[in-house]
Amino acid sequence: MSVNPVINAVLEKEGNYVNHPNDSGGATRWGITEKTARDFGYSGDMKNFSREDAYTILEKNYWYLPGFNKIDKISPALAYELCDTGTNMGPVVGIKWLQRWLNAYNNQGAYYPDIIVDGNIGPATLNALNAFLLKRGKEGEGVMLLSLNCSQGQHYLELAESRVKNESFIYGWMKERVSLAAP
Repeated sequence: MSVNPVINAVLEKEGNYVNHPNDSGGATRWGITEKTARDFGYSGDMKNFSREDAYTILEKNYWYLPGFNKIDKISPALAYELCDTGTNMGPVVGIKWLQRWLNAYNNQGAYYPDIIVDGNIGPATLNALNAFLLKRGKEGEGVMLLSLNCSQGQHYLELAESRVKNESFIYGWMKERVSLAAP
């Protein structure tokens, strides 16, 4: 049963089947590339790849495995943002951005110690996030969301600049992926 509102929101955003000639990921349905579907044992036509199969892959590999469920206990809005980013560009990317921003916002270590930017959500990252939100509160959560979206937008711009075919997607990426709304 599909009950995780974050995964359901990501699935809605990802939409149905697409196989755009400029997309290096190839055939995709529900945000799952054909390669990923095959890696998880799916052998059928991607046009028939089910929402439930996609849900299972997303929840396991883009929610629990990277530890966004742990972030959700601290900040559901940040967990949604990280999961959505992770679905689009890989979980490690968003986690590293979070870690970098946490380091930048620690007032030279006065609020909490710097953490290693390793793309893993471990105790140090969770402790730093808790300390950041304790110090900055709800406003800080909004600033962190904005910060993560700035990094994401910059990444999309670099993708479009480095591969002209990505210009086919940048408007949609910015419109659909870079926002402060949560489910």
